[in-house]
Amino acid sequence: MLQDAPPNGSASVLAAAGTRVAEMQAKLHRWAAADPGRRFDDLFNFVHDPATLTIAFGRVAGNQGAHTPGVDGLTAADVAEIIGVSGFLDDLRAQLKAGTFTPLPVRERKIPKPGGSGKVRKLGIPTIADRVVQAALKLVLEPIFEADFLPVSYGFRPRRRAHDAVAEIQRYGTKGYRWVLDADIEACFDTISHRALMDRVRARVKDKRVLALVKAFLKAGVLTETGERQDSFTGTPQGGILSPLLANIALSVLDEHVHGPWLTGGAMSSPRRRSWRRAKGRPNWRIVRYADDFVILVHGTRDDALGIARRDR
Repeated sequence: MLQDAPPNGSASVLAAAGTRVAEMQAKLHRWAAADPGRRFDDLFNFVHDPATLTIAFGRVAGNQGAHTPGVDGLTAADVAEIIGVSGFLDDLRAQLKAGTFTPLPVRERKIPKPGGSGKVRKLGIPTIADRVVQAALKLVLEPIFEADFLPVSYGFRPRRRAHDAVAEIQRYGTKGYRWVLDADIEACFDTISHRALMDRVRARVKDKRVLALVKAFLKAGVLTETGERQDSFTGTPQGGILSPLLANIALSVLDEHVHGPWLTGGAMSSPRRRSWRRAKGRPNWRIVRYADDFVILVHGTRDDALGIARRDR
């Protein structure tokens, strides 16, 4: 269990908080990797621990969007200057422990999509308090789910970049995977099923308080640019700190489906098995995913690639 620490901004306190959070994450990841069927309980104490909240606030304040307010009009700088970080985190922790914390609706902000198409991307900007709690949840949940994520996904994951995904595609291209199915998931962040996502989270998380907090963020709703309050029945808003992790949890179903033959005992699980398939005129394939964009690389013929595309519809 992490011990209480005063959440102020001194370098020594931040360093101590960072060390404790890193140790907590290492333990969670190790336990998750050692037991793929383990469901974690008693995680909520880690979420509201002063060290976790201290690091979470630091990440929110250091983020490019720290100057963009949510529906309450507060920025990270406002919190530091008007309320004070220590008092702000103390109050936030008290709300979490008492079960009175409730996320506010995200503030809708539309930005044009690149490419001059005229289409817009809808961002959902949470309040600073909500961002800090989301960041705390991510600090606790990410090391657990990272133990389950397959190596074929690259978006929004620690120590993985778009360049790594490109390098992986190029590497398999030199191994005969010359046909490429290029796709994305339309309106992925807007259409993720809350029920299906929560089922995936429950597979690893037993703590009802953490589950309730994740669900509360999913159901927080949206305040549109015209001032209209809209409920959230699907999706997880782009702009939320927790949303990329939740999207990866949901999309790991795709990774497992397409990459399944590469796993232990699968038809493509060894070079020998893949060579045997090619000798018999059967295709091999491998997925590389970055967030909601992915490619399926095919070692075979054009007809093989088209057949895989039709079969997976």
